[in-house]
Amino acid sequence: RSTQSRSSAASDVYKRQVSTQSTWGLQIKLFFQIMSQKPVALSKKTEKVRVSVRCRPMSPQEMTDSRQVIVQVNEKRGEIFVKNPKSDVQEVPKQYTYDVVYDWNSLQEDVYAQTAYPIVESVLEGYNGTIFAYGQTGTGKTFTMEGVYDNSKLAGITPRAFEHIFKSIQASSNKQFMVRASYLELYNEEIRDLLSKNYIQKLELREKPDEGFYVKDLSAFMIQNKEEMLEKLLFGKKNRVTGETKMNQTSSRSHSLFQITVEMAQTGADGETHIRQGKLNLVDLAGSERQSKTEATGDRFKEGININQSLTALGNVISALVESKGGHIPYSCLLYTSPSPRDS
Repeated sequence: RSTQSRSSAASDVYKRQVSTQSTWGLQIKLFFQIMSQKPVALSKKTEKVRVSVRCRPMSPQEMTDSRQVIVQVNEKRGEIFVKNPKSDVQEVPKQYTYDVVYDWNSLQEDVYAQTAYPIVESVLEGYNGTIFAYGQTGTGKTFTMEGVYDNSKLAGITPRAFEHIFKSIQASSNKQFMVRASYLELYNEEIRDLLSKNYIQKLELREKPDEGFYVKDLSAFMIQNKEEMLEKLLFGKKNRVTGETKMNQTSSRSHSLFQITVEMAQTGADGETHIRQGKLNLVDLAGSERQSKTEATGDRFKEGININQSLTALGNVISALVESKGGHIPYSCLLYTSPSPRDS
């Protein structure tokens, strides 16, 4: 199927996901991988938006509650079948097709190899790439993006990307590299620098005609190896806003973006030094939620409203990207959907 038809299907699921996932015991999350256009020679990788779906296993509580498994996954065909547990037995399950699908037995390393590896490779070639996980609160987004850092089997996309980048740098003998890292969160529509000593200070989103959007005064640190990169990530995580809800004891109450900038210098055939820059955006979105399920009140309730509004805006941007031809893309609706140069 075409990229547009698959992405449109993902958009349809997005619009229905809150009511769907709060009802069904087994939940689904989407990975939207955004890549810049590749050269013609790599035409098989020219898709700008790829959608992968990973189904998590049932939780102990869901098994205790005798919930039903109502999702079937066909990994070879990229298909997911979803059955309504309240429907007639003869009703045909709904079918959805994506670029890649994973069942609840999928391994972290396989998810990285298929979804993240090509994007990190493109960043090392001077392109911008973004990987983010979307889904209802409690569906395992953070596990997929981060996993268990000190466990080689359970490590998620982020620590594997760190290792990937520095292994590639070490293996390169004819290039010079400079790597920088920044870490921010979007909390109640305010941008905060998670690596700053004054991390509760509100930062501003600005735009330069020749560079695009940027966050004024956002700190950036030079990184020498994967250990330093992980150290910065863990430092920033301590400053990120989390809170307990009925559905998740450590629910992320903000969207976070860990940005890695890789600059490469190489002497060309003309004897001149040529510099390329690629950016990898690793995004952990807060989960969408229903107040009736989370039983959130006070600050948690306000956070939930802002989370849902921002995710709706993101859904509108994705729909516009895959459905419109040269039409308006509503990037400006919310802060974190603003594009960078060479991003798709």
